[in-house]
Amino acid sequence: MRLELDPAPTPRKVALSYGAFLLLAFLLLGLVFLAYGVSPVRAFGVLLSPLADPLGLAEVARRAIPLLLIGAGLSLAFRVGFFNIGAEGQLLMGAVGAAYVALFLPPGPYTLLLMFLLGGALGALWAGFAAWLRVRFGASEILTTLMQNYLAYYLVVYLVAGPWKGQFVFGFLYTDRFPEVARLPRLGDTLVHWPTLLLGVGAALLLHLLLFRTPLGFSLRVLGENPQAARYLGLKEGRLTLLVALASGLLAGFAGVGEVAGIHGRLLEPAQISLGYGFTAILVAWLARGRPGLTLLTAPLLGLILAGGDALKLAFSMPFRVVDVVAGLLLLALIGAEAASRHRLIWRR
Repeated sequence: MRLELDPAPTPRKVALSYGAFLLLAFLLLGLVFLAYGVSPVRAFGVLLSPLADPLGLAEVARRAIPLLLIGAGLSLAFRVGFFNIGAEGQLLMGAVGAAYVALFLPPGPYTLLLMFLLGGALGALWAGFAAWLRVRFGASEILTTLMQNYLAYYLVVYLVAGPWKGQFVFGFLYTDRFPEVARLPRLGDTLVHWPTLLLGVGAALLLHLLLFRTPLGFSLRVLGENPQAARYLGLKEGRLTLLVALASGLLAGFAGVGEVAGIHGRLLEPAQISLGYGFTAILVAWLARGRPGLTLLTAPLLGLILAGGDALKLAFSMPFRVVDVVAGLLLLALIGAEAASRHRLIWRR
């Protein structure tokens, strides 16, 4: 018996592989709920409860906004072979840029535009620096972008605990409130800041068209799928890598602007700005399989898991980390299904 690659898996085989592994993931998750003393049927019902009312859907959309922006950029970067693990830090740098404009520049009708420009630029530069280290010195972007997360984290802590701390803040770490012109409009009484939502949808569609409908996109796909062929064709590997790094960092920076301008209205401690969106978006991008347009589906899926995790926490006093268990099991199931669908067992005497 030998395992080998299957050059042409049938649709039936792919469907059965994914169905079997997802069923296994849900069975394991049910055991987790049972170990916690909760009926799996009730727990799954609560996990999906945000879909049953408008406020729950709004919460799913609110969580999906940063995941969509970051996930679209990461799906492009991963497709080209730039493994950006630093979106969390790039989001925080975007929040820093937005806070600087809101707090220290004269307010006006251009304030929100400047917040997105500076926040996006800082996120892009944060990712671009890691790309430059890879191109110039061969440094692994996985390590450099991961370490940059901690630098951004402690930069935000320093700012909100030191020079940017609010004048009337006692015992808490955050800045003064942003002026009204520095706040993004929302849908009704929800936390859905719709301009950032539209920006995320537009970015996902634009990157998808760029990747699959333009000569530049063809060059990017060749680089990601066969770097040796890209060098043979004379493609500028360093420039293309830097381009996708800047694009992914830009969108992560936009996500940071959206969180502080659309949700909080001030710069806070890093753990309050982002609930791990930069890391969760890696799952969004991976599930999209290198197709930015598919993040329009995968981002709401992960947004539902995050919102459902809140519901589980409230309904059964579960720790919020159960969300990580749900996401982790789903990811393992999808990875296993992908491997199973692309291989076959050969029996030989």
